[in-house]
Amino acid sequence: MGELFETLGLVAPSEATVLIQGESGTGKELVAGAIHHNSPRAEHPFVKVNCAALPETLLESELFGHEKGAFTGASAPRKGRFLLAHQGTLFLDEIAEMTPATQAKILRVIQEREFEPVGGARTIRVDTRIISATNRDLETEIAAGRFREDLYFRLNVVTIKVPALRQRATDIPLLANSFLDRYVQKNRRHLKGFYPATMELLVRYSWPGNVRELENVIERAVILSTGEMIRPEDLPRSLQVNVGIDSADGPILASGRSLKDVEKEMILKTLADMDGNRTRAADVLGISRRTLQLKLKAYGIN
Repeated sequence: MGELFETLGLVAPSEATVLIQGESGTGKELVAGAIHHNSPRAEHPFVKVNCAALPETLLESELFGHEKGAFTGASAPRKGRFLLAHQGTLFLDEIAEMTPATQAKILRVIQEREFEPVGGARTIRVDTRIISATNRDLETEIAAGRFREDLYFRLNVVTIKVPALRQRATDIPLLANSFLDRYVQKNRRHLKGFYPATMELLVRYSWPGNVRELENVIERAVILSTGEMIRPEDLPRSLQVNVGIDSADGPILASGRSLKDVEKEMILKTLADMDGNRTRAADVLGISRRTLQLKLKAYGIN
């Protein structure tokens, strides 16, 4: 993530087209927004289009606009997203979902900075920066004949790859606490944080839905929790089964053991999982670094 932020700082002030790659839910739209809002175009519109959400017949009209009478229901002319993003940034999400015909028209806009509305003959010139995103491997799509190679090279001036959440587990406590603050305020709750065992579950889970899934899990926990702290039981059962009692690593808690022994085991395991980084371990455990230092000292660890 440090490398990603460094790249953003270099790319944002430029006029380069940017291709953002990453799994669904990793925050590609947030990256695109960060590029726009830190660019010279920040005072102008940031317009978003989800190419996967619109059928081909509507996508062209959304992108390029249409003239009155261009098709059934076109009772008035309409501006397209390219024109709405004039002097600003157009974010094309899931660009691999476009058909080759629409891809060809996008290529022309990038090259010539002009287009014609659907059903119109007039040419409109625009000054629009394009940022695109996909969760697919575009080189594979090109080899399969589903994506134009020339468009790929136009979009791929700078590529930014957003890592999956499972590849940056040390971000999970920061994200979880941020989402907790957001949904505590939104739902007028009085939760104070996570039990260490709860945070342990969150850190160890693989998060196939990435940041979006984490956010949904925290919102659900805030709504369903009945105490002052979020407990492991407040998390979805599927998450608990994957990394909790049924985990190959063994149970997080077991009967017949003292609280002191359980606490010590959890602290030492968390510290090992964080590669010995005490600041990160303290964040995961929900305690201060000083408290962690004192507990380790009590265990005879300096």
